[in-house]
Amino acid sequence: MIKAKYKKYILNFKNPSGTSRGVLRTKETWFIILEKNGKTGIGETGLFRGLSIDDIPNYEEKLIWACNNINLGLVKLLLELNEFPSIQFGLEQAFLSLKSENKFNLFPSEFTKGNRAIAINGLIWMGEKEFMKNQIKEKLKTGFSCIKMKIGAIDFDAEIELLKLIRKEFSAKEIELRVDANGAFNPKNALDKLKKLSELDIHSIEQPIRQGQIQEMTTLCAKTPLPIALDEELIGVFSSEEKRKLLETIQPQFIILKPSLIGGFAGSTEWIKFAEEMNADWWITSALESNIGLNAIAQFTYSLQSKLPQGLGTGGLFTNNFESPLEVKNGTLHYNPEKIWNFNL
Repeated sequence: MIKAKYKKYILNFKNPSGTSRGVLRTKETWFIILEKNGKTGIGETGLFRGLSIDDIPNYEEKLIWACNNINLGLVKLLLELNEFPSIQFGLEQAFLSLKSENKFNLFPSEFTKGNRAIAINGLIWMGEKEFMKNQIKEKLKTGFSCIKMKIGAIDFDAEIELLKLIRKEFSAKEIELRVDANGAFNPKNALDKLKKLSELDIHSIEQPIRQGQIQEMTTLCAKTPLPIALDEELIGVFSSEEKRKLLETIQPQFIILKPSLIGGFAGSTEWIKFAEEMNADWWITSALESNIGLNAIAQFTYSLQSKLPQGLGTGGLFTNNFESPLEVKNGTLHYNPEKIWNFNL
């Protein structure tokens, strides 16, 4: 018999981090801990307040239910918790962790042996122009060749100026530029903004308009001079039929997968299958999990062998993250097997 419990944990940002939804100072997360025959398994259920579809008042009750019914087994639990993607993801990790020789090594590979790394983008948070400029300089100095800038919070022209500064010094061959609007554009002016951005050799834009505007997004993807990546648009789409239909309708150039928000490994794998059938490419991004969830996402991502830079550089954002073997060096994420985990709740 498996015993299960859960714990809540509050992550504190080193610096308040700006998005188009406001400034983040803390991030709430939860852990599911399994025990069987003296072994332990750990999974992070990375609830994202204000963004997760399962951000509902009885969230904790669902965690209690999952722990009380843990011996139903993973397959049945995932079906029962179809509308709680963050709990699905936590359970997937915890069961894999329980089975593994080393509870933190969920997908043994050349990555977890320390022989291979994952290319990642350097994330630029929203804020005053000078703050964003300093972040860009720092990322370039530390060896990133792919920069992702969150836009939509300050004046659009000021954001264009920042992007022009990068392009003045570095060509598209030297630095890949991605932008993430988090749905900040208006459908009426979005195409004009995309045209201005496309003049700067931008790789792609994530979620230019708010999710749920299917017809407007379909039109944008058909007319855009700049590849569009769906991100928030995938949240809350549960059935296989709905997933396929959404991608067939919108025909995006890319999709972005956040396992905590879309049903973990199983949900991500299904989205990838449908995207590849339609010749859309994809990459995987963490959603401000602690190093427990980030580690699981990184190991899963490496197993898929994507050639694109991934969005996995968020481990250093918090003052009270758990010490882990994950290290960012020269724009890549490494797993240093000589470093020891320090996971204490």
